[in-house]
Amino acid sequence: MSRKKLIAANWKMHKTPAETRAFFATFLPLVNQHTRDEIVVCPAAVCISAAVESTAGSHIRVGAQNMHHENQGAFTGEISADMIVASGCTHVILGHSERRQYFGETDESVNKKIKSALEAGLTPIVCVGELLEERENGKTEGVLRRHCQGAFSGFNTEHVLNMAIAYEPVWAIGTGKTATPQIVAEAHAFIRKEAEAEFGKEAANKLRILYGGSVKPENAAALMEEPEIDGALVGGASLDPASFAVIVKY
Repeated sequence: MSRKKLIAANWKMHKTPAETRAFFATFLPLVNQHTRDEIVVCPAAVCISAAVESTAGSHIRVGAQNMHHENQGAFTGEISADMIVASGCTHVILGHSERRQYFGETDESVNKKIKSALEAGLTPIVCVGELLEERENGKTEGVLRRHCQGAFSGFNTEHVLNMAIAYEPVWAIGTGKTATPQIVAEAHAFIRKEAEAEFGKEAANKLRILYGGSVKPENAAALMEEPEIDGALVGGASLDPASFAVIVKY
């Protein structure tokens, strides 16, 4: 079945508001005719308003890189789903491996965030994926099953159609190593099977599963040819407008 691909940029801790505006000044003319795919750019929180202003009237969406599961409260340094929506965002990245690795996020905390994001009307892009050590020790499927169960627990068919899963083999993030299209397709098929066990075949077939892990202009086309790959979560290569435009137009 046909699933509209989602190409999302994760800028991580890069760019100021001025640099954000400069990016879109170059990027938008390169992709203004491109409506085949859904395109989302996720800047740092301080750059969200600059991104929203810069993309006004275009088909480019803006997302956040993280959020807290509570709507408000004494959580210094955090932002809520409602704040993100009010800022003009439509998407949010949740459970990124860097959040899990450096900031102690767990499947349980990610699940709470997904619930809050969905309630606020955001599209969560939920990251799952294994470490190099886990892949080498044959634990990939166990890790993916655990991450997927954490992402899917407590949700129904309608919920899962409003989220996307991003498969990010941690060993391929920022390392220059890219999983082969075959490795990615196998992982995506496994994730879809987990979704089918939870929500049934019809819903699983509609779930978008993106690939993230050193996606570059050179490999984007080969990855996107795989029927199991429904888009990409792009890190470093999304910081340059010309580079990201090439990926978008794969």
